[in-house]
Amino acid sequence: MSAAPASDSLLDVRNLSVSFAGRQVVSEISFSLRPGEKLALVGESGSGKTVTALSLLRLLHDAQISGQALFDGRDLLAMPERELMAVRGREIAMIFQEPMTALNPVYTVGDQIAEVLQLKQALSRQEAHEAAVRLLADTGITEPARRANSYPHQLSGGQRQRAMIAMALACKPRLLLADEPTTALDVTLRGQILDLLSALQRSNGMAVLLITHDLNLVRKFADRIAVMENGVLVEQGDVEAVFQNPQHPYTRRLIESRPTRAVSEGSAGVEEVMRASELRVAYPISIPGIRGWFRKGEFVAVKQAGFSIGKGRTLGIVGESGSGKSTLALAALGLLPLGGELQVLGRRWGPDAAGNKAIRRLVQVVFQDPFSSLSPRMTVEELVGEGLLVHEPGLDEAERRARVIEALSDVGLGEGQFPGLLQRYPHEFSGGQRQRLAIARALIVRPELLVLDEPTSALDVTIQKQVLQLLQGLQQKKGLSYLLITHDVDVIRAMAHDVMVMKDGNIVEAGTVAQVLDAPQEEYTRVLVAAAS
Repeated sequence: MSAAPASDSLLDVRNLSVSFAGRQVVSEISFSLRPGEKLALVGESGSGKTVTALSLLRLLHDAQISGQALFDGRDLLAMPERELMAVRGREIAMIFQEPMTALNPVYTVGDQIAEVLQLKQALSRQEAHEAAVRLLADTGITEPARRANSYPHQLSGGQRQRAMIAMALACKPRLLLADEPTTALDVTLRGQILDLLSALQRSNGMAVLLITHDLNLVRKFADRIAVMENGVLVEQGDVEAVFQNPQHPYTRRLIESRPTRAVSEGSAGVEEVMRASELRVAYPISIPGIRGWFRKGEFVAVKQAGFSIGKGRTLGIVGESGSGKSTLALAALGLLPLGGELQVLGRRWGPDAAGNKAIRRLVQVVFQDPFSSLSPRMTVEELVGEGLLVHEPGLDEAERRARVIEALSDVGLGEGQFPGLLQRYPHEFSGGQRQRLAIARALIVRPELLVLDEPTSALDVTIQKQVLQLLQGLQQKKGLSYLLITHDVDVIRAMAHDVMVMKDGNIVEAGTVAQVLDAPQEEYTRVLVAAAS
């Protein structure tokens, strides 16, 4: 879908196409961006939105690019490299998705910001360092002079992203390309970074091209929206107009992809599958100075946690990074030394408990990223059936294969869709299909409880909804219990019966979903819920 070029545009993209080795990934898209305007380029993975942004500055290796990208009347795509280098950073800057990989680990963040100022504005070393500290202060980093001397790994995720923003805005660019600037952040940090970008955008009068798949973020931040599907721009317009009345089926599907609740409410008094009381998990840490020669300190990641999960019910644990929720999940899987009491179906459970093998069959896990949790060297049959070799070694090959086929059928995968399914490898499947394989791998030993560690956060929004619907259906069909770890309040609303909110290793609030999310008592819970709305 093309947009008529605007006469007052800062950026006019006309019939932009991008190909790699003859394969077109962006097809003749056109859009414009006025000074001071915020445009969101939206789509799922593979839609071409990041390729579009990178092509504007010609940052793509071995890409064939055609069309025009007129920046203040100058065609970025036809500009000599030396002239384009002067534009990069000074007039058009970019914030990348993952600051930990975008920042150089061997230089302090202050040196990296100062380098931009020395190269682009010819400041002296001392002037550039002082300006870098001021920029860090402008982005809200506390103790900016000290943080300027820190390396990227010494900063939190939010601080690293603020440092990236400081670097991008060092030369006060007229256009900022922000590629998923909040995806790697917790929900409250996302709100803070959005507010920061909005404030800096207003004070500097710059235009922003925001690359994202987060529709909540788009609605809060952008003036206009452009929707991409498979390299084609299918719809664009004012944010409210598109959200209220989407014209293209793909746009409607994106907007309707918010998780919906479809769980059996059941009774709170059912049989307990897992119970924890006074649960405590601590890690040894080094003590600085001479005292560290003689003893170790400890960091307590989970403090006196107590909970229970009934048969066929879901307990959701929500909190930010560092809250202790993933540590609690590892403890529930029997993978960490712990204090207190943890039971599965009335039997003691933990690394040193008797009868661990029998209990381990009852508690299985589905991890966040199926691509890294599935061995690339094993076929589907080997991956899904591996648990049977441990827990049901008496099965022969035909019986194991039948169980594998049954588990794959339960998650919606079959030979009809994928000829030769059992002999395929994980890389031959999409992200959503790989997550279905991971679920089948967990289900094959017929567990009572699944620990779901951010099971949809690595997936696109429409695929996320499909996986959640699958998990909801499996729970109702098989009476499964779930321990759901997530930072996404919408996923908790869709999946959980009960919810615990964690902060700094403590459970700050617990109850039913309605009690905790609709009428939160604690300020921290209210902040989490408000940031997700």
